[in-house]
Amino acid sequence: MIARDIIISGQVQGVGYRPFVYRLAHKMNLHGQVHNGAGRVFIHIEGDGAQIDCFADQLIIAAPPLARPKLDTLQEVPVRGDQGFRIETSTSDAMPEVHVPPDMFTCDDCLAEMSDPAERRFGYPFINCTQCGPRYTLIRAMPYDRPSTTLRDFPLCDDCRAEFENPLDRRFHAQPLACAKCGPGLEFVFGAECINDNAAALAACITALRDGNIIAIKGVGGYHLVCDAQNDAAIKALRKRKHRPDKPLAVMFAQTGTDVLDHVRQYCTLSDKEAKAISDPARPIVLVRKRQRSALSEHLAPGLGELGVFLPYAPLHHLLLRNYGAPLVATSGNISGEPVIIDTKMAAERLATIADAFLHHNRPIIRPADDSVVRVIGGAARSMRLGRGAAPLEIELPATLPEPVLAVGGHMKGAIALGWENRVVLSPHIADFSSPRSLDVLVSLAKDLQALYGIQAEKIIHDAHPGYASTVWARQQRLPLCAVQHHRAHASALAGEHPKIKNWMVFSWDGVGLGGDGTLWGGEGFVGTPGNWQRVTSWRSFDLLGADHAGREPWRSAAALLWQSGEDLPQQSADRELAKAAWKKGINVHTTSAVGRLFDAAACLVMGLEKVSFEGQGPMQFEALVRGKAEAIPLPLVIGDDGVARSDWRALIPVMQDREMPGEKRAAVFHESLAQALVDQVIFAHEVHGFDAIGLTGGVFQNRVLAECILGKLVALNIPAFLPRRVPINDGGLAFGQIMEFLGKTDEHI
Repeated sequence: MIARDIIISGQVQGVGYRPFVYRLAHKMNLHGQVHNGAGRVFIHIEGDGAQIDCFADQLIIAAPPLARPKLDTLQEVPVRGDQGFRIETSTSDAMPEVHVPPDMFTCDDCLAEMSDPAERRFGYPFINCTQCGPRYTLIRAMPYDRPSTTLRDFPLCDDCRAEFENPLDRRFHAQPLACAKCGPGLEFVFGAECINDNAAALAACITALRDGNIIAIKGVGGYHLVCDAQNDAAIKALRKRKHRPDKPLAVMFAQTGTDVLDHVRQYCTLSDKEAKAISDPARPIVLVRKRQRSALSEHLAPGLGELGVFLPYAPLHHLLLRNYGAPLVATSGNISGEPVIIDTKMAAERLATIADAFLHHNRPIIRPADDSVVRVIGGAARSMRLGRGAAPLEIELPATLPEPVLAVGGHMKGAIALGWENRVVLSPHIADFSSPRSLDVLVSLAKDLQALYGIQAEKIIHDAHPGYASTVWARQQRLPLCAVQHHRAHASALAGEHPKIKNWMVFSWDGVGLGGDGTLWGGEGFVGTPGNWQRVTSWRSFDLLGADHAGREPWRSAAALLWQSGEDLPQQSADRELAKAAWKKGINVHTTSAVGRLFDAAACLVMGLEKVSFEGQGPMQFEALVRGKAEAIPLPLVIGDDGVARSDWRALIPVMQDREMPGEKRAAVFHESLAQALVDQVIFAHEVHGFDAIGLTGGVFQNRVLAECILGKLVALNIPAFLPRRVPINDGGLAFGQIMEFLGKTDEHI
């Protein structure tokens, strides 16, 4: 008989880890106790030495699927003579090491139970257990116990309490545990009609959807705006009311049959990697190719070849889709550009002009978590938007931060990060920081994350652009500040995700970001490491009129390239003549090297897209135009006076304006040319600078055609290349990159 104390760290709260330990000890006839404390699990175990050795191994290798345990300590201690094994009350008196679990999709056991008329939770839209259900969006504080969740105001009925207290039940200590008798319920509101019965509310919602209505439905991390994905009139109405004429709408498909993707495959063509991504526990929205002549509306993603699809992850979604029998549009329940709405009263007020009816529930949501978005590029799923199921994203740093820091990202695709010791927690997507409500959520989440993890930031890191709303807010706080250049933050985020690479050449290509020389960068190549980047390549710059409007008005980028080349737009109106006069005088003109603006110009010249309704629409539709391959036009490198090698876009202008060449071929030539230009920059830089691998990051590399073309060319040259995976490739990853850049400047080992 021996005794050992074991401490397990990592993601071990909210994943059924303590019940797992209990059942394992019970099965192996071992004695002792287990409890949560300060984000770790503490185990005292007594029994046969060989059995305890096996027990310690099983704690890691047989852990619940959603757990990520790490063995911190295992030491022999005096035998206490414990009898049996028990779960003790959590403690919080030690220095916290908190790991907040993300929200989890409904497990197969709960789905089967919800579908069985003999079960007491038959048809219950809030069924869950230790292996599934909401976590991040309902946890008020850690340790993760029921009084610290939004279920604290729902006392357990006798049947639920018996399950909760039975160590051999799969709902043992399932903190969000509920049933129709004691848990949250649905409320359907349609004008003066109000239905509070779960089954009746769901049935009324389905009837309203079949009648072509738009319903605001409260989910796990916020509201969705939902309508029939095959109903053109409903989708047109949704677009008109939400002022979203062109931006793609995500579609949710039922999980049916032996293959959970049977329903999706009826409408979309999936690669193996895309199928795996859709089935991932995070249940993200995945961009996939829609089948031709499908019954889905053509208004879901106008001008694009891909559609954002996802599986239901909440019990309510499963019930809705099973009974409706057809795919449903499920787009963020918000005013366009703002964070997703989580409050019932706010939804009723702010979505009243969009939704015809509401399906509310009374389980409070503590913090918003929009759906995650991924795209398969180069054979791997890449994060486009970090959200519900994947966030908060925890990342281990390669060294220790000198002090706790809060990074507030950029302006577009806002997200924040909290860093301390050797840890970073990256928040879910918030929104663009251009609305008062977006800033309100930033402030709330910054305070909330620090309280949740028990960490008080001592410094704020922000983008170097003084006009970004996040920068303005940071400067209003009473903390020391650290400004980080936008594109170096992109580079550092990529490097932080691939810490084994010690010397990089990273390309940061996007639409805009304040450069180190005061101009607007967006086509830069850096060599070095986080905190020590040297800009070595770029693009020939051009003067852009009204840069603040360029993302929504591609004609400005096209005009800048043409005017700078001594030409005019094909249709030079009186207004454009005035604009040209202002451009010549340098009024509201900004110098830029942004590749994203080159894509805008190409979309305008080739497709006639002069104005768009959302940022990135031109480049997205221009990418969708590409079919097959085309030979690249070599772009000559010009060495600038500052020693930076610059590719010249001017050779592309005649091709983009060649009306005799099909638009599809011109788009292919453009992509191939930019890919070859990057490879030429790699070859040039390698002659002067040493590096171990190439990195591609920034919003431009969300373009699969471009990224995969570059990867193919680099593979042919035996040059290893990387893109971000878990961290968003766009500005959603900036906050993490800001912390990596700060760490690199303060630690000589990075």
